[in-house]
Amino acid sequence: MPKVQVEAVVAATNARISLMHIAKLSNQSTMTILAVGFFLLSSLFSPLHAAVLPEDRADIMYHRYDGGGMVIDGPSVLVRKNIADKISLAGNYYIDSVSSASIDVETSGATEYTEERKEYSFDASYLKDKSLINIGYTSSTENDYDASSVRFDFSQDLFGDMTTVSMGYSQGNDDITQTGNEEFSEKLERRHYRIGIAQVLSRNLIANINYESIIDEGYLQNPYRFILIDRISAYELDEERYPNTRNSDAVSFKLSYHLPWSAAVKSRLGYFTDSWGIDAASIELDYSHKLKNRLLLDLRLRYYQQSDADFYANVFDVNTALQTFVGRDKELSQYQTYSIGLGASYQWNFRGIIDKARINAQIDYMLFDYENFREVTKATTASYGIGNEPFYNFNAYALRLFFSVWY
Repeated sequence: MPKVQVEAVVAATNARISLMHIAKLSNQSTMTILAVGFFLLSSLFSPLHAAVLPEDRADIMYHRYDGGGMVIDGPSVLVRKNIADKISLAGNYYIDSVSSASIDVETSGATEYTEERKEYSFDASYLKDKSLINIGYTSSTENDYDASSVRFDFSQDLFGDMTTVSMGYSQGNDDITQTGNEEFSEKLERRHYRIGIAQVLSRNLIANINYESIIDEGYLQNPYRFILIDRISAYELDEERYPNTRNSDAVSFKLSYHLPWSAAVKSRLGYFTDSWGIDAASIELDYSHKLKNRLLLDLRLRYYQQSDADFYANVFDVNTALQTFVGRDKELSQYQTYSIGLGASYQWNFRGIIDKARINAQIDYMLFDYENFREVTKATTASYGIGNEPFYNFNAYALRLFFSVWY
C-alpha cells in the first residue's frame, strides 16, 4: 500500500463526526446520510481491508456541525488493544449534543429544542492467515429514539495479496417514541448487506468497487414533521405518511494513485437508487500531501445530486393530500450539494511505552441547494405569498479535532 495511504488510513478510521448521527438526532431521512456522510467518512484514504490487525491505539475527538439551524457537537473516545497478534478489541463512546431550530421546526411553528444522544460500540477482530473476521455491536439512546445493531464483516486476501474481497452484514433494530405522547411507540428494522473488491493494479494504483443493499422495514417517517396543504388563503398542516418498506442499492468505484512525490490522489464515483423513486449520484476528488514525514495535508472536493421521491411534494392540494403516501422531508426532494474540505495532521515519534502520537484537524464547508423545497415560514409567506416562497438553501460546516496515541 502506498506510504501516504498507510498514514491516512488510521486517521480515516477515527474521522467519525458522522452526519448519520445528525440525521437521526434531527429526525431527518436516511438521504441526509447519503448526501453528506460519504465524504466525511472517506475524508482520507480508505483501507484495503487487508488481513492485518489494526494497531494498538487510543483516540480522543471533538466534533461540531453548524448549519441549517442546527448545532451538533460532542466528544468521542476510542481505545483499541491487540491480543497475541490474533485478536483486536475496540470500544468507542460517542456523544452528540443537539440544538435545533431547523426549517422544519420553523415551518411547523414549533420552538427550538435541545437533546443529547449517547452511543456505545464494541468490536472484536480475529486474524487467521490471510482472513480477517470482525464482529461488532452498537447501541445508542436519546430521549425519543433508541437504536441497536450488530454487524459481521469478513475479508480475504487473494492472489499474492494483490486482491482483497470483503463482505459484511448488519442487523439493526430501533425503538421510536414521541416526546409528549406516551401512547406513541413504533419500531424500525434495518438489514444492510455489503460486498467489495480491492485490487492492486500497479505499484502506485489501487481500485475499489463496493456494493451495498439496505432493506428498511417499519416506521420510516418523522413523527414531528408535517406536510403542507394549500387552502388558498393559508397552509394547513397534516401528518406525513410513508411506505413501511424501503429498499436501497448503492455502488461506488474508487481509484487511489500514489504520485511520484510524497502525495496521493483519490477519486470516487457513487450511484444510489431506492424503491421510493430516488436516484442519486456523487463525485469526489481528494489530494493528500505529506511534508517532512510529519505533516500530512489533505484537500477534498465533492458534488452530489439527487431526484425527489415519488410521493414528495413541497405543497399538496386538497386532492393529492389524500393519496396513500405523502411526504415533505427536504431530504426526499430534488437537490444538490457542494463541499470542500481541508485537513492537516502532525505526528510525533517516541521511544518507550508510546510509539507515536498525532494531532488532526479537519474542516468541511458544505452548500445545500434545494430545487423544489421552499423556505416556508410566517415571514416568507407574508412577504412572497403562498406558493411563491424562495427555494431553500443553506451552508454548513463540520469540524473535527482529534488526538491519537499508538502504544
